[in-house]
Amino acid sequence: MWKNELTKLLKVQYPIIQAPMAGGITTSELVAAVSNAGGLGMIGAGYMNPEQVLLQIKEVKQLTDKPFGVNLFVPSPFEVDKEKLQYTKTLLRPIIEELDAEVERELPNFEEEQHAFHKQLNILMEEKVPICSFTFGVPPINAIRKLKEKGIVLIGTATTVSEAILNEKSGMDAVVVQGSEAGGHRGTFHHENKNSLIGLMSFIPQAADHLMIPIIAAGGIMDGRGLMAAKCLGARGVQMGSAFLVCDESGAIQVYKEAILHATEDQIVLTKAFSGKMARGINNHFIEKMKYDEIRLPDYPIQNELTKAIRKKSATMGNPENMSLWSGQSPRLSKKMKASALIKSIISEVEGIRAKL
Repeated sequence: MWKNELTKLLKVQYPIIQAPMAGGITTSELVAAVSNAGGLGMIGAGYMNPEQVLLQIKEVKQLTDKPFGVNLFVPSPFEVDKEKLQYTKTLLRPIIEELDAEVERELPNFEEEQHAFHKQLNILMEEKVPICSFTFGVPPINAIRKLKEKGIVLIGTATTVSEAILNEKSGMDAVVVQGSEAGGHRGTFHHENKNSLIGLMSFIPQAADHLMIPIIAAGGIMDGRGLMAAKCLGARGVQMGSAFLVCDESGAIQVYKEAILHATEDQIVLTKAFSGKMARGINNHFIEKMKYDEIRLPDYPIQNELTKAIRKKSATMGNPENMSLWSGQSPRLSKKMKASALIKSIISEVEGIRAKL
């Protein structure tokens, strides 16, 4: 019952993908544990420099001989709004001073991000990484062609049917359809966020009716029930983030894991406060403080850089009130366990549901 075109494409036993959560959560141990258990482990390389990507690829290879993947952010042009920049610096200064946080002096540069992106792609090809996924857009056609020539399976990310179609037309081998329930930053790139908050139950069948490539469902899926529902609606597999974030092998600090394990669905909110891009996470003091100023904050990645020192120092202090606690809408379903145990429980639950049906 587990074999389909997606498992054949990815060469995995189960159609379960560990979401590539950037920022240190997807440790080599987590990625390898998921792959060794029959799923697909993914390195979240969105905030890594090329050297860090290379190092982690080599680490994962030491821990598993099973397929794994790397996720990259597709760079998009951005401008610095000097008025918003100065306003936000003034707004954040009291918090930075209170935390005694060390502020980065240089702001992101689009040309440098593009250069790093292409270096990352070259590393993936040189290291013969079997699978690469993309968030925040579709990579250039020439890059897609080179990756395919190396036999790398490509997975896109979409938050609307039109984005999913763009991924298919560009040459992606599969696409993650990301419902509005998803935690953290969703992969929106073709429309404003306010126009793409589509629930997964509605999204999957609409995408399935318009695509030929396999669909991977993401957003609020935490267990076998979610996997079964997604399959019934037309998905060939699932991508799960929050469920793996609280696993033992995850790189999330303990205060973050505890926040998810004890959160309720009505505490999960959408915010631009931390990054300038809409993201879903657990409400806290920083989000509440910034919510009336969101329209005056710089867009991603500028705001993400401005709050970096606050997030980093708060994590060091174990203070969840100024941390970006990204989470999907199903925190009550989170369970503390090893990644392999989570996959086993999902498989067991799906088989139990199937038997009942």
